[in-house]
Amino acid sequence: MKKSDFDFILPESLIAQSPPERRTDARLMVVHRDSGLIEDRQFADLPQYLSCDDLLVFNNTRVIPARLFGHKQTGGRVEVLFERVLSGRQVLAQIRSSKSPRAGMELILTEREIPCRVMSREGRFFLLEFQTEDPAEVAEAFGHMPLPPYIQRSDENEDRSRYQTVYAKRKGAVAAPTAGLHFDETMLSTLEAMGVASSEVTLHVGAGTFQPVQVDNILEHEMHKEWFEISEEAAASINTARDEHRRIVAIGTTSVRTLESAAKEGRVVPQSGDTQIFIYPGYEFQMVDALLTNFHLPGSTLLMLVSALANIELVKAAYAQAIEKQYRFFSYGDAMLIV
Repeated sequence: MKKSDFDFILPESLIAQSPPERRTDARLMVVHRDSGLIEDRQFADLPQYLSCDDLLVFNNTRVIPARLFGHKQTGGRVEVLFERVLSGRQVLAQIRSSKSPRAGMELILTEREIPCRVMSREGRFFLLEFQTEDPAEVAEAFGHMPLPPYIQRSDENEDRSRYQTVYAKRKGAVAAPTAGLHFDETMLSTLEAMGVASSEVTLHVGAGTFQPVQVDNILEHEMHKEWFEISEEAAASINTARDEHRRIVAIGTTSVRTLESAAKEGRVVPQSGDTQIFIYPGYEFQMVDALLTNFHLPGSTLLMLVSALANIELVKAAYAQAIEKQYRFFSYGDAMLIV
């Protein structure tokens, strides 16, 4: 398949720049895979499409304020975006500057003038080492929320909470699992009262999620790495649901990638590590029956994943309807439920 098979023209005015007033104010498009029916609803209507036989799988990753500003020792300005915090005060990061820094160069970050050193370059990332501070603590204290590149504004105080799910626990993501942004505590309580079961997994979403596919033959695309974990408790609840032929509903593409990365012969195996799983049409899902997701970038691997779960022509029709009816797109946008 070709990247061009997943292209579409999106009016810039439909790219959501800010969250809605309330999390559940989003619209919800419901796409029925069997009948081809496409419904226009509100996210508040989600409980109507769920039952006590369902298991919802949430990604409990927490976004860190991973964007830091500073300057080179020589004076040039730099912007650093953490990709992953490593051991020994080291991080993998993207660096934006007028001239690419070289190994051995010192960077001075934040208004506190915290030094770190460029150790090496690893592909499009740089290995940085902080000399006196814990980089995770530096980010929490002085970092900015890493809003996606299509949000054309600086981050604000509100983004500290709104670019974060209400159930976020485990720090490590530099992008939010955006399907989960629509849930508030009231919605979660409503689903619990209905008897809808839930389970949590972790996938630390990396900045690579926004990396465009650079080749037209998608089989030549190399996926970015992301760290994930499924605990024994989570695996047990997910496998029980599968054994009982209950529906597994992934909340977000990151939950899909986690489940399918850990799948073996129709069951998930508790584990942790990196995944580079690439899901595109023709993929045979082992663990996912339904998906709640947002609307994704043209030609993106996320749109390819969605098109693997639903027929690609049905997804194209849904996106065309979303554009016609002016749904809000991307991270702070509206939601789609594929059933």
